[in-house]
Amino acid sequence: MSQLKLAIIGVGLIGGSLGLCLKDKLGDKIYITGLCRHQSSMDRAVALGAVDDASSDLKAVVEDADIVFLSTPVLQIVPMVEKILPYLKPGTILTDAGSTKGYIWEHLKHILPKDIYYIAGHPMTGREKSGVDAAVKDLFVGKAYVIVEDTGAPPEAHEKLMRVLRHTGANFTTLDIAKHDRCASVISHVPHVTAAALVTLLNHSGDDLESCIKLIGGGFKDTTRIASSNADMWADICMTNADAIANNLRELQDILGNVIHAVEHHDRAAIHDYFVASKARRDSLLENATKKFDPN
Repeated sequence: MSQLKLAIIGVGLIGGSLGLCLKDKLGDKIYITGLCRHQSSMDRAVALGAVDDASSDLKAVVEDADIVFLSTPVLQIVPMVEKILPYLKPGTILTDAGSTKGYIWEHLKHILPKDIYYIAGHPMTGREKSGVDAAVKDLFVGKAYVIVEDTGAPPEAHEKLMRVLRHTGANFTTLDIAKHDRCASVISHVPHVTAAALVTLLNHSGDDLESCIKLIGGGFKDTTRIASSNADMWADICMTNADAIANNLRELQDILGNVIHAVEHHDRAAIHDYFVASKARRDSLLENATKKFDPN
């Protein structure tokens, strides 16, 4: 069997973790090239073992690739595909780690040749740190990984990609594009916006700021951990899944409005029911964690 060639565009946390995982599992059966912008990033990616070779030259990275894994901020994915298309061989599979799918597919379906296949993907995992130094080979293990099957790629392309991705140990699931974007908004996007809002609320505490900071403990740190994520990535997500995120933020606003009303009117029963219902739902999710999306 010939050596599989994988190109990773964006060897950061996600791309680097995929590279580390596949080199660990497949060794010399896979040859991985990586696109990095700076020489220091190239050297680091190779030194860590995330890729076999790294370059800033698009053609050198992708021209012989069987699979191209795009792991850049969402708004950079379509322009990147436009740049690499002239260098791709027939039958190349494009997949990605983008947190939104509708925006990407709406643009790619008009520019992809019939012999270049796009299979949308979204590994629902991450850390508050970014860059290849934050990459770990087991990042995907046990985490939900969405594969979107309504982008026209043939079954053999899907199977070829899945033979590689199954080595990640992720829990794979399939969704159509619209449902993915709605669900990702609830499970991932709105929680990130909310975590950032809680930090912003702290910053608005005026003369109490220093005293509030002294009181910060595990609850605040746990709740706001994801607010430390990459700002470029999350700005792009908000721009490319705007309707779903805005709709769910309004729903959250309504929920908080009901809580505000109950608090102001000293309606203990309503507040108690609010906490009971949320606890019951979260506890049931934890009991069935392997069947649910990881919120990170």
